[in-house]
Amino acid sequence: MTSSEIEWPVKTREFHDHHTDSTIWNDFKFRDDDIIISTYAKSGTTWTQQIVSQLLFDGAAGVPAAEMSPWVDMRIPPKEVKLPELEKQTHRRFLKTHLPVDAIVFSPKAKYIYIARDGRDVAWSFYNHHANANEAYYDAVNNSPGRVGPPFERPADNAVDYFRGWLENDGHPYWPFWVNIRTWWEIRDLPNVLLLHFADMKADMPGAIRKIAEFLEIPIKEDKWPAILEHCSFEYMKANAEPTVPLNGALWDGGAQTFIHKGTNGRWKDMLTEEDNRRYEAKAIEELGPECAEWLAYGNQGRKP
Repeated sequence: MTSSEIEWPVKTREFHDHHTDSTIWNDFKFRDDDIIISTYAKSGTTWTQQIVSQLLFDGAAGVPAAEMSPWVDMRIPPKEVKLPELEKQTHRRFLKTHLPVDAIVFSPKAKYIYIARDGRDVAWSFYNHHANANEAYYDAVNNSPGRVGPPFERPADNAVDYFRGWLENDGHPYWPFWVNIRTWWEIRDLPNVLLLHFADMKADMPGAIRKIAEFLEIPIKEDKWPAILEHCSFEYMKANAEPTVPLNGALWDGGAQTFIHKGTNGRWKDMLTEEDNRRYEAKAIEELGPECAEWLAYGNQGRKP
């Protein structure tokens, strides 16, 4: 099937909240080799940005991946500031979004990497992210130009209550979860889309890096391979967090190492009740269908027998 015969995704709506302004995509000028890294959030975004930066820059140490790979649809800085800065970039651009497919402009020539993670792990990671945000974070978000919705407030006192509110209100206090997963799953067979799962990346990081390199058509210099692996490891990223974290971690208590928290799954298993898990799993099937719900829970390598 040729490119002209493919039914490419079309933007059908705008999405606004305290963090997000989807209208920036309307004015964004794509280049044919652009790389878009997409997640719901807390699903391996920063890790994947680090992997792509290491592939693009041959395993160099200290690559400022967060600065080079901004969150395009975040309100801060406003698009009048952000778009000219993106236009100035001379390297192969690798950008980040947390929007569903129907709220972005989709380029048939760009490459899209989407990473998913079990929603319970997402909520647990979001709780750490949200609970450790400092006053500068709240000031920036709540005073962002054109903010939509109520002020962004501090979270519940514990991760279990946080998860229950997140599930009951579809991603609250951040953005809707299920539509994000569903819309990217629906376009998984497009030739310029690669779907990955956080659990699979954890199980085989070298294999995931090589898969990403092949998808992006980036030849790996084998003499640089050990450095790439080292710089993409959780241990290295935790110890050298500032270049990989937005604003070098200035918006979180404890700095960048708080942002790069644990990188593990299953912290909810001994804390959620059977009823909590039943409700989550039933909702996943209702929203995604059984095939996508199973993939979201287990990935490929860890799929339930």
